[in-house]
Amino acid sequence: MSDIFNEIDEDIRRERLAALWKRYGPYVVAGLIVVLACIGGWRGYQWWEAKKAAEAGSAFEAASTLAEEGKHDEAAAAFAKLAVEGTSGYRILARFREAAQMAQHDPKAAVAAYDALAADARLGRTLQDLAAVRAALLLVDSAPYAQLQSRLEPLAGPAGAFRHTARELLALSAWRAGDSAAAKRWIDAVMTDGETPPGIRNRVEVLMALTATDGKG
Repeated sequence: MSDIFNEIDEDIRRERLAALWKRYGPYVVAGLIVVLACIGGWRGYQWWEAKKAAEAGSAFEAASTLAEEGKHDEAAAAFAKLAVEGTSGYRILARFREAAQMAQHDPKAAVAAYDALAADARLGRTLQDLAAVRAALLLVDSAPYAQLQSRLEPLAGPAGAFRHTARELLALSAWRAGDSAAAKRWIDAVMTDGETPPGIRNRVEVLMALTATDGKG
């Protein structure tokens, strides 16, 4: 007798499952299709990103080769193209390299390129400050001290990632401008900072000696 009841229970369960499948089966199938489509789309996106990254890497290497060969105009053009068409990481690198190539023959254009990078908040503070220092390096031999000061003084504070270079450039610019007070201020900032790199410290020691000589004269 129990076997009969078991068979009846099985029939009832099958009928319920059949009813549920009839009611919800199309939704289940549709959901599976959506999931599979999403997985396929994600895989396709990953493949496409990897392909674009490989292409950008090859383009960057080719542009770098042009730069090493001294073909600065061609290299700048190649980096400029990559800065527009490359993947996000290579676009940033290419913009810096494009500015560096410009500096070989058109420092004014290079300064403008670095200024554009320094003003681009998408890069983050560290890369913006790096661009500002690169621009100042191109200007230190020609721009007045006041211009260098406005550019670099915000970077010369205790927390600045490039404070050591900024202070050295400010000291050099002030010395060239004949502003001994400003030169001493930045020399002291360099010499009293325990984290100043040895190379910068050595160069500023030479500048300190020159400043002392000028004072005696």
